[in-house]
Amino acid sequence: MDTYDSIFVTAADGLRLHARDYGARHAGGLPVICLPGLTRSSGDFHDLAVALAGDARRPRRVVAPDYRGRGRSDYDRNWKNYDVRVELGDTLHVMTALGIERAIFVGTSRGGIITMAMTAARPGAIAGAVLNDIGAVIETKGLIRIRGYVGKMPAPRTYEDAVGILKALFSTQFPRMADADWDAYARLTWKQEGSTLKPDYDPALMKPLKSLDLERPLPPLWPYFDGLRTVPVLSLRGANSDLLSEETVALMAGRHPGLETYTVPDQGHAPHLTGRDVIGRIQRFIARCDAAG
Repeated sequence: MDTYDSIFVTAADGLRLHARDYGARHAGGLPVICLPGLTRSSGDFHDLAVALAGDARRPRRVVAPDYRGRGRSDYDRNWKNYDVRVELGDTLHVMTALGIERAIFVGTSRGGIITMAMTAARPGAIAGAVLNDIGAVIETKGLIRIRGYVGKMPAPRTYEDAVGILKALFSTQFPRMADADWDAYARLTWKQEGSTLKPDYDPALMKPLKSLDLERPLPPLWPYFDGLRTVPVLSLRGANSDLLSEETVALMAGRHPGLETYTVPDQGHAPHLTGRDVIGRIQRFIARCDAAG
């Protein structure tokens, strides 16, 4: 199983949204919805989606949407719509269009916030959740670092240049990434348009970040995290993360009975969902969600 269908859905306000759709529509396991980080796209989940959709024991459908302004989805003329509430609505709209009522969610960073927020909007849609390097408390240090590069990265001439830019920004958080992994990361961060490389997201995403007051901590998300207490949850944390602290993970474990946790070694924010160990842990967790109904 190494292919997917590109699905396009019209959002409530008319924007065209794209999603990758892997696997059989009526496969035996619960479907999985993969939600990417702030500037990331559906391509981040390709290895995981192929493994889940092609699992010989229990194949399943996997859908990975591109938020508005990312990947192959339309850009929004109004940057204020690059908002968790709007993106949550888009996610629910995509689910409805694809006939998915209940799913296991894999949310990286921003995607994990949307997953937690869904407990208030449609709690019955969540059969389980993987929160990838995100929790109920978001560390200001990590947000300051992210605000420092979103929409501000140099324009690479080649993918080799792009790898150099990524290494300069992220090598301290990902000290053991192989050259092939840096190249793959670059090709998921920039897209070829004619003879130039452009970010695979709308640079206007920097504007909502600029409006944040990072002189004070962000309000915690405990009410939304607590909404997940009735379903299985796996918390992944990069060992070098500056956005999710060990203390927050410990507090989350104290509030959620049976919370699974795993620290991904030699990775920062956010761990790449690739490699046998990480994918295997997610597969075992998803099997647990199936067993829980």
